[in-house]
Amino acid sequence: MELNRYIDHTLLKADATPEQIAKLCTEAKEYRFASVCVNSCYVPLAAKLLSGTDTKVCCVVGFPLGACLSEAKAAETRLAVQAGAEEVDMVINIGMAKAGEWDYVRSDIATVVAAAHPKAIVKVIIECCLLTDDEKVTACLAAKEADFVNTSTGFSTHGATEADVKLMRDTVGADIGVKAAGGIRTYADAMKMIAAGANRLGASAGIAIMKEAESR
Repeated sequence: MELNRYIDHTLLKADATPEQIAKLCTEAKEYRFASVCVNSCYVPLAAKLLSGTDTKVCCVVGFPLGACLSEAKAAETRLAVQAGAEEVDMVINIGMAKAGEWDYVRSDIATVVAAAHPKAIVKVIIECCLLTDDEKVTACLAAKEADFVNTSTGFSTHGATEADVKLMRDTVGADIGVKAAGGIRTYADAMKMIAAGANRLGASAGIAIMKEAESR
């Protein structure tokens, strides 16, 4: 198993600077991570720095609340893809999910998928920590047009759990990917999430995880 190819090397903090994003890209090239995950304003910089490598540019859309207009998410997606993003991690409208407005949630996701495909894949962040298990299942089913479901933004009450990853994998089967994100800081954390069914990991601690893996 190439653990590095599971990792989306992530920096999404509000105060992230261009210099820090450049460092993120340098690290991602060195370790051949699957992607770097950045806010959309940094897609042009990351695309330039990662040109010619097999590390993709991933950006977040509607992040971290998911509460903007669907049209705004679609516009952000289109602009990011035009700027070089090959992966888009969108946040669902969590309030609408909590209200049981699942037609809205499905439409919101479909709008972003239409804006991204075929040039970029879409990972749908359902923010498990704010949903019941039944809501998690329904949210995963609502995301069937996308390419991945994703546990968390990492900016809410907690990040990924093994139980959530297993529930999501059981729900979507082998049809689409499952990304675990938030709170994955060690090699042990990473391996637990993979064992539970994750085939992508969102982590800001990718370097530490790889160094620990190399020392084993």
